Amino acid sequence: MNNEETMKQKSTAVKATVPMKPAALKHLAEEALDDLKGINIVSLDVSSLTDVMDYIVIATGSSNRHVKSLATNVSVEAKKQGVRPLGIEGEQAGDWVLVDLGDVVVHVMLPATRDLYDLERLWSEHPPQRESASKPAPDTE
Repeated sequence: MNNEETMKQKSTAVKATVPMKPAALKHLAEEALDDLKGINIVSLDVSSLTDVMDYIVIATGSSNRHVKSLATNVSVEAKKQGVRPLGIEGEQAGDWVLVDLGDVVVHVMLPATRDLYDLERLWSEHPPQRESASKPAPDTE
């Protein structure tokens, strides 16, 4: 095998990571979740709340296997577009899998886990105000 053939083989074997605009990456994740019947897919623009990411995409799976499959599909579809996930967490347990695509972080959860952590409320721009502990109790007389 000559040098030219070796270089050609290397260039086809190694695919460079291609930058993708955050909105396009969010759309890709939403489509990948929808393709495998992800439930209640919600996207949150958190760019005004953090510098770490622009969007959070949250979806529910009907079982541990479904959660894992949804997360895997997001990763596979991103790789097809030249985007390598920075990390995937929670695949072993399967009740909550996080796929970190950089500007977009995808959370796929079982219904009970999603209800418990309520990420939509946590990442909303105006979370509900807590009542102050120093506030006097209402007069009961």
